[in-house]
Amino acid sequence: MKPPTTHPQVPAGLPPDVAQEASKVLSRRNLLTTLGVTAAGGALAMVSYGDDAHAATTAKRATTSTHAAAPQTAKKAAHAWCMVIDLRTCDGCAMCTRSCQQRHNLREEQTWIKVYTMENDAGGTYPMPRPCMMCEDPPCLKVCPVGATLHTDEGLVLVDTDTCVGSRACMAACPYEARYFNWTDPLPAKRMPMPSSPQMPVAKKGTVGKCVLCADRLPQGELPACVSGCAMGVLYIGDLVTDVAVNGVGKTVVLSEFLQANDAVRYKEELGTNPRVYYILGHGQNLGGQG
Repeated sequence: MKPPTTHPQVPAGLPPDVAQEASKVLSRRNLLTTLGVTAAGGALAMVSYGDDAHAATTAKRATTSTHAAAPQTAKKAAHAWCMVIDLRTCDGCAMCTRSCQQRHNLREEQTWIKVYTMENDAGGTYPMPRPCMMCEDPPCLKVCPVGATLHTDEGLVLVDTDTCVGSRACMAACPYEARYFNWTDPLPAKRMPMPSSPQMPVAKKGTVGKCVLCADRLPQGELPACVSGCAMGVLYIGDLVTDVAVNGVGKTVVLSEFLQANDAVRYKEELGTNPRVYYILGHGQNLGGQG
């Protein structure tokens, strides 16, 4: 029998069982980075999602000015982040919410990823997690009076809390109710305070907060807290460029094929916001028109 291999970063000389466990941890930690590179060449992208990826990474440039931006040469980004939520396996446990709150030190009422109870066509109910939709045409971006809302080349919609003046115009503009006003001071830091950034914001009284898809983790190949915290594997972090998505239990899929084969839909797509969150149904759900 061929002996199991260990991760190249595991130090030599460890007992076999310890080495294997360390190898699993390191492999899981770097899952997105590794698979994003290896799968990009072998995936056969479906036309529709390939077009989404091209449009998402070539044309749009964020501006913090309230005036029209000057034309810029399109430049393709290295990634186009998205999320897939498989409602077939969601039991409504809300571990995604709690994992997010713990990582971002949020108060109980601050639910950057909220789990709604929705009604299906048969009169029954089902749970539906709702993070920020990371719209490609985000209404919140257009109404911010001080340019505190940012749209990155990789498709992430972020908030600069150092710039935000708490006008709440973005909250009114968001059709998904995915933004929260910080009415109170943040909870005391559980560890050494870190400087706030749009990728890892620190809540400040009088500003607006929202899901950032754990943007500080993505460049390191790490999973967002909600994805890694979901024991059911409901949430996938995906990349439209490399055509790969992975969930918190280690399942990896070819993104375009996964969306196509399971008839993925986007919430309130008729509004023209081009959300980057895809839902897989399967129990008679109907996301259209739900609040």
